[in-house]
Amino acid sequence: MNVLSLLVFVPLVAAVVLAAVPRIDGAAARWLWLVVAAVEVVLVALVWARYQPPSPGRLALDEKVEWIPGVRSSYHVGIDGLSLPLLAMTAVLFLACAVYSLRQANRPRLHAALLLFLQSVSLGLFVSADLILFFVFFDLSIVAMYFLIAGWGHANAARSALQFFLYTFLGSLALLVGFIGLYVYAKPHTFDMLELTAQLPLSGQGLPGGLVLAAVLLGLAVKTPTVPFHTWLPPAHTDASSVGSAVLAAVLLKMGTYGFVRIGMPMLPQAWRAWAWVIIVVGLVSVLYGALVALAQHNLKRMIAYTSVNHMGYIVVAVGAAGLVAGDTAQARDIAVTGAVTQMVSHGLVTGALFLLAGTLHDRAGTYEMGQFGGLAGAAPRLAGLFAVGAFASLGLPALSGFIAEFQIFTGAIAVAPVTAVALLGILITAALFLRALQRVFTGELSGKAVGFTDLRGREVGATGILLALSLLIGVYPAPLLEVIEPAASTVVSLLGR
Repeated sequence: MNVLSLLVFVPLVAAVVLAAVPRIDGAAARWLWLVVAAVEVVLVALVWARYQPPSPGRLALDEKVEWIPGVRSSYHVGIDGLSLPLLAMTAVLFLACAVYSLRQANRPRLHAALLLFLQSVSLGLFVSADLILFFVFFDLSIVAMYFLIAGWGHANAARSALQFFLYTFLGSLALLVGFIGLYVYAKPHTFDMLELTAQLPLSGQGLPGGLVLAAVLLGLAVKTPTVPFHTWLPPAHTDASSVGSAVLAAVLLKMGTYGFVRIGMPMLPQAWRAWAWVIIVVGLVSVLYGALVALAQHNLKRMIAYTSVNHMGYIVVAVGAAGLVAGDTAQARDIAVTGAVTQMVSHGLVTGALFLLAGTLHDRAGTYEMGQFGGLAGAAPRLAGLFAVGAFASLGLPALSGFIAEFQIFTGAIAVAPVTAVALLGILITAALFLRALQRVFTGELSGKAVGFTDLRGREVGATGILLALSLLIGVYPAPLLEVIEPAASTVVSLLGR
């Protein structure tokens, strides 16, 4: 068993222990989760320190064990510059959630077990190199998140959890149809991602290739989500717990965007090129729609949820632009894909922190309504300061990770397709909505629910501080991250030209 399998299965073993041993009390369960999450971060750090970019068509730390031989599906795991950053972001996010939940009083043993299980399947998806293994982890993440929303959410949590499950499960069925299509056309038949990328089973198959890509894109677009498949997202976020929202936004949404660069682009390059303008248009609509609807919100958590539609739209624009291969645009397309992966990491860190911070409003005041607060900076300066940093990172202020990601996305996409400059309006609208939220909630005279509001405690500062500090580090010194992503992004772009 190599280190990647340890990363995947250590949280799963801890989850089974917590679920199976009812005598473990709440405090012990919370600390066990924290210790396991910290061990996972250490393991990822060791992997990062030893990582060497693999040659094209290979994966680092590759491990393959026969699993379902009849269909040539195996337990095959490995990493490259597309997956390693998301692996690291996931481990850090779950550590932040474990710190934040040190005072969790609502069924803490089961809560910790469920989050450890969700961490295991999330890490498993990002290291999967077999489509069936990818699909198993993809579906298990839906089940785990359903129980997390329904069991620890508030308001209409049960209804929102059901809506989330139905939408994303139907999307996963479309994804499975696409995977079966790749298998059927492969010769020899296989679900191995590296073999499928090398084979290009649907090369020259115009209509079948387009239909298979449509199924894959539908499944991934629901999980991302893009307009018009986003309607499950706002209620799921609004009614989920703070930790549930953070994990949903930071990790589960990236399963969709990661699928674009890991499956859709390298395995179906001809169909991707044919669909490139459609993908770009969907991305542009998501950018502008997400930002405008977020601007209209009065509920802080719902506002942050809609900014996720906006930010995922930037990624869709970038990967769509990468499919426009005419002319000497390889370098620009490399930059766009690098920006897309950087945006996945940045959004995970920043929006995860923002949801944890927004959760403190509900914990203390029982509401997310911005009109119920006023002058909160006076009562909670630590909350105000950290939320301001998160807001500025989200809108792309220089020296924070959002700027690095969005700068690369727009540099690459506009060079290939100048019309994508329309998406720059999304940054202006995002700036307006966050400044409006800061003004309504934190400035002015102390009033409403802000009176008597308790500032952030140590665990809350620590949890959100971890995420925002990494955003600042990436914004100031992005080279270590970009050096990992750029070779893999260049490989994906070269595969699109086949």
